[in-house]
Amino acid sequence: MATAAKATQPATGIANQLATFAHSLRYEDIPERVRERAKHLILDSVGIAHASGTYHFATVALQAADILGDQGDCPVIGQKRKLSVRDAALVNGILCHGLDFDDTHSAGVIHATTSVFPAALAAAHRANASGKELLTAYVLGVEVAARLGMVVKGGLHQIGFHPTGVFGAFACALVAGRLMGLDEKQFAMAQGIVLSMASGSLEFLEDGAWTKRMHPGWAASAGITAAALAKAGYIGASRPYEGRFGFYNAYLNNKESRDKCDLGLATADLKSVWEIENVAIKPFPACHFTHGCIDAAVTLAKKHPIKLADIKRVRALIPQGVVKTVAEPVANKRRPKSEYDAEFSIPFTVSASLLRGQFTLKELDDASLADPDILALADRVDYEVDTASGFPRYYSGEVVVELKDGRELRQREDINRGNAERPISNGEIAVKYENNIKVAGAGARGGKVRETILGLDRANSARDVAQLLSV
Repeated sequence: MATAAKATQPATGIANQLATFAHSLRYEDIPERVRERAKHLILDSVGIAHASGTYHFATVALQAADILGDQGDCPVIGQKRKLSVRDAALVNGILCHGLDFDDTHSAGVIHATTSVFPAALAAAHRANASGKELLTAYVLGVEVAARLGMVVKGGLHQIGFHPTGVFGAFACALVAGRLMGLDEKQFAMAQGIVLSMASGSLEFLEDGAWTKRMHPGWAASAGITAAALAKAGYIGASRPYEGRFGFYNAYLNNKESRDKCDLGLATADLKSVWEIENVAIKPFPACHFTHGCIDAAVTLAKKHPIKLADIKRVRALIPQGVVKTVAEPVANKRRPKSEYDAEFSIPFTVSASLLRGQFTLKELDDASLADPDILALADRVDYEVDTASGFPRYYSGEVVVELKDGRELRQREDINRGNAERPISNGEIAVKYENNIKVAGAGARGGKVRETILGLDRANSARDVAQLLSV
């Protein structure tokens, strides 16, 4: 796995260096293998968006767009609807992220595609850019979002901010700016403007609220807004990252978190290391922090005929950095209030995986959430901090099942499946896409969508691409 080198703070300022990168990046600068992976990441996200469209939260999001009443011609993925540019970006972000089945840049701990692609799709549709221009803007956004997230080394989760929402906004400002034709100064201004829009609270973890689902779409909408303001000449802060009240000083509200930061990672190795190759694909529809333990539990269930009556206790070993997200408060995690709440629960995901031998969207339906066996076993699942974890580079997990007859069954996953060092292939992504398209009942149209996305850089018109993604 290629990793950007540790570096000192950029002498010319992070915003200026990223502005230069955004302005100078060409399609030809991106290696063919990176372009191919990028198209498969987009394909994965488009499949998820189609599946999300069958859920109630998607209906509610579209109803909210109706309340706003803004007219537009920008398509919504998998839907008949047309919305304004910013509303389409918001709703498409909700759809791409709504099932928490989307990709994650491991070291940045960020879902980059779910904000960057909706922003690129909406801005490219508005500009009627080419498929090459859309793809280049998307790659630009993932590279920026990943690096900004890498700086904090997982620290934002410890203080209640969602990296996808906050860093996604900066990346989307550059994505939209690229498709709006901003110059270098305007790119720098767009980042200074979007500083006042970047947001994303983790308070949803307390009660399973839907708010995290909207973080990527809000980042996309904010980025588009900031880029437009910058193009018109609006003045933004000149040091949005390292300034006295810039992002890293204002959002990291304790010295320990700030001291762990390496600001140089925000700009290190641009155009030589491609962080998009370090994006992990999810094999399970749940918070990525649970995946090591889910995989371990599924493996144990397949190796051993485990019955609820035989289990005395289950211990789930997880990284210290994920405890607040997926393991506490314990009582809440053992009784998730919704499918979204369950996706962030170690007790529930481990219990369901041990008893079912799988963890799919079915394990998150209403019947599963109320399954007395799953809930009974969840009461016996305790977490422990895994001192050997390589987090955030790896989302490791270990499950230890203590049986009433004294035996102990153990399975460890040091590197989560889908990680760049244990990758899910492009072919496997295509299979995942097909499964999600089937959920949406897209039929033969799904094949055409796949062909279009995988041939994105051959498309003459982003408007044609966006139209095909809608119904």
